[in-house]
Amino acid sequence: MNQKELLEMAIKFHGHKCPAMPLGLKAGLAAMKKLGAERASNKELFCYLETGPDHAMMCFGDGVQVATGCTYGKGNIEKLNYSKIGIIVIDVKNKKAVRMSINPEFHKMAIGSQFVQMRKDGIEPKEISPEIVDPLVEKVMQAPDEKIFKISNIFDYDFKPKKSTFELHECEKCGETVFATAVRLAEGKILCIPCSEYEKSLSV
Repeated sequence: MNQKELLEMAIKFHGHKCPAMPLGLKAGLAAMKKLGAERASNKELFCYLETGPDHAMMCFGDGVQVATGCTYGKGNIEKLNYSKIGIIVIDVKNKKAVRMSINPEFHKMAIGSQFVQMRKDGIEPKEISPEIVDPLVEKVMQAPDEKIFKISNIFDYDFKPKKSTFELHECEKCGETVFATAVRLAEGKILCIPCSEYEKSLSV
């Protein structure tokens, strides 16, 4: 699949055109190129996504997923909530990794764009004219990786994948099934997290 086809697939997956999603696409592609790796069909790669909650350019993460094949469904991506535009991509078999982060000057320029100003005014991406969006997407896709990103050297990363469980339990309160990794014991009963109120207790 070439870059144009990947971009089209990513736009469909993401739901709208914006410059941040293609930025993630480019970051993922550049990381794989640096590692000499191909898109993960199983869990050949693992990605740490450095974005966080409630900030501009979170769309970056969807581009990363499409490019690398590191997806939340496969469980080979983890969001670090640093509120930074960066990724660490790990070649699991070879235990090698690379970190990509946005060039600060490019980031400042992007935040100052007309598109972002309109988003700050509450205008949804799909309501912004293609005459404004399309040149920004094209600029990202055509720019040299070195202009957009700070790219680390390849470094060793002793990544140890988590083993998936196939063990099921039935919550003794709601009756729904829950995998063993999320079972909680409360008052002598096997409960799921919502019924155990485990998350509420953590926030107190």
